[in-house]
Amino acid sequence: MPIVTLTTDWIHDDYYAGAIKGKLTASCPDLTIIEISHNIPPFNTARAAFVVKNSFRHFPGGSIHLICVNSEPSAEEALLAVSCEEHFFIGNDNGIFGLIFRDPPVAIRELPLAGKPESFSSLDVFVRAASQLASGNDISTLGKPRDTYKKSVPRRATIEENVIIGSVIYIDSYQNAITNITRDLYERIGKGRKFEIALQSNHYKLNRINRTYSETSTGELLVLFNSLGLLEVAINMGNAAELLSLTTSSAVRIRFFDK
Repeated sequence: MPIVTLTTDWIHDDYYAGAIKGKLTASCPDLTIIEISHNIPPFNTARAAFVVKNSFRHFPGGSIHLICVNSEPSAEEALLAVSCEEHFFIGNDNGIFGLIFRDPPVAIRELPLAGKPESFSSLDVFVRAASQLASGNDISTLGKPRDTYKKSVPRRATIEENVIIGSVIYIDSYQNAITNITRDLYERIGKGRKFEIALQSNHYKLNRINRTYSETSTGELLVLFNSLGLLEVAINMGNAAELLSLTTSSAVRIRFFDK
């Protein structure tokens, strides 16, 4: 049974989501539609990429992922279908694909627009492409081939002598602040040395990394490496980002000491 996922910057009860789901079901009655998120802030492709990147690999191979975030085409941004890592992705060529994929794509097709320009082009273009893929059509039949897509550059942690400088890249529903500092980078640079983690221009400092949230008392600040292998700032049973005024531009620094 084919699976189509939806990730959008529409509010959950907007008619856009209902229209897409209705037309998909009418085209392919056996389709399974799974909504990953309708809580992406409008036009926020970075947040959408984070959500899709860390979700899609848990779906069966061959799943079709519709990314309806900043999805209207323009003269500079075409609508694409991309085959990568045994999955299919349909979205706007606005840089989001480069933020999602770990491996190079197998195939890229530019999707033709249906007739005159519409303000809700994904209703026709995305549904048509998804329905064809779900019916077993090869991606090569969807449109003209493309060699590449626009590639936004993800924010990466940097290294200066004995300091890792990272930033918050995602704030989850518990107000935990997830950074771009990976466990691998921390272990490679730290080499088991003592350290100090500074937040908000050194206003908050920690020198311990938890394994679990509960190792710290309720209401206390902590950091740990989460299930994604990324350093996360949290408050046990609290709202770290809100209470510490952390945003997706906030810096996080880890300084290592030789003695």
